[in-house]
Amino acid sequence: MVVDDHPMWRDGVARDLDERGFEVRATAGGAAAAVRIAAAVRPDVVLMDLNLGADSGVDAIREITAAHPGTRVLVLSASGEQDDVLQAVKAGASGYLVKSASAEELVDAVTRTAAGDAVFTPGLAGLVLGEYRRMASSPEVPRLTDRETEVLRLVAKGLTARAIAQRLVLSHRTVENHVQSTLRKLQLHNRVELARYAIEHGLDDNP
Repeated sequence: MVVDDHPMWRDGVARDLDERGFEVRATAGGAAAAVRIAAAVRPDVVLMDLNLGADSGVDAIREITAAHPGTRVLVLSASGEQDDVLQAVKAGASGYLVKSASAEELVDAVTRTAAGDAVFTPGLAGLVLGEYRRMASSPEVPRLTDRETEVLRLVAKGLTARAIAQRLVLSHRTVENHVQSTLRKLQLHNRVELARYAIEHGLDDNP
């Protein structure tokens, strides 16, 4: 599902995705329509602009993800401001791309979002992490092993399990085990929630 208040842009993105094999089930031009239509068509991924005229895409993200946990929201916005990124992530967005992204980057991001990955335009996750640092040793944060923390930081940067395995010279199964262990400790359900948790708690990629 594609949500944007500019008809030409919205229709163009929908057409590009359709031509690349995605089933675009619906489009919407405003937040209220997006919430209503998402409830009817239950898309796997909602490609959402944040600036919807008088409406806020953040409110739509919050309502859609709360009502339909199986639907993931990928923001596609002209804004790359870290406050906008943070608001979108806190509202439930799985990722954030700026509109300068290429068609190939968009296709890859939608594919990865559907698979459960957290996807960001390069640099945006780092901006959020840097602005909202917290000590990983805070009493509010369950104790993770050094390796679990390392994997969590890479999940927050948008790396897949396979890419993390290559980066850390581990097996894919070992990385998955660390991810599952971390999910249990933090009482989270999936990688999107894991990435959001990492961003909000400032688990950056410092050594």
